[in-house]
Amino acid sequence: MRSSENSMTVTENIVADGPITVDLMARAISNGMSRQSKRMSEQEAYEIAFHVLNFFGYSRYVIDNMLEPEDRDAFYMLEDLGILDTEREETTLFDGREWRIHYWLIKPENVRKLAQGDGNDYVKEVPTEGLVYDELPDDFWKARE
Repeated sequence: MRSSENSMTVTENIVADGPITVDLMARAISNGMSRQSKRMSEQEAYEIAFHVLNFFGYSRYVIDNMLEPEDRDAFYMLEDLGILDTEREETTLFDGREWRIHYWLIKPENVRKLAQGDGNDYVKEVPTEGLVYDELPDDFWKARE
């Protein structure tokens, strides 16, 4: 659930490195597709970037219920690339029913990372807390011989 400290303003997607432009988003889409071993022409990536960014305008989020099914498909594709994320807010209506509002959020830092790469130098981050063998001393394995 969103809190007041996370409330979004008109200029929120404008960060220190400037706004997310159509060209920047198109490069991120193209590079992201390459990472998944999929092909997309520069023109297709540009058209998707233009279409998606029109929903966002100067905001960092879009309310899901304003999307058509084909638009939502494009948003899901961008979520798979790490460019977009989803969030849900729950509120209680006057009659006591719960109401859920689903949002799509643009992730400018991921857009920039994808746009700067060539799509082939991707290194997936592995959580270190799950690497229990790294915590074992070197002589542990000798004791098993």
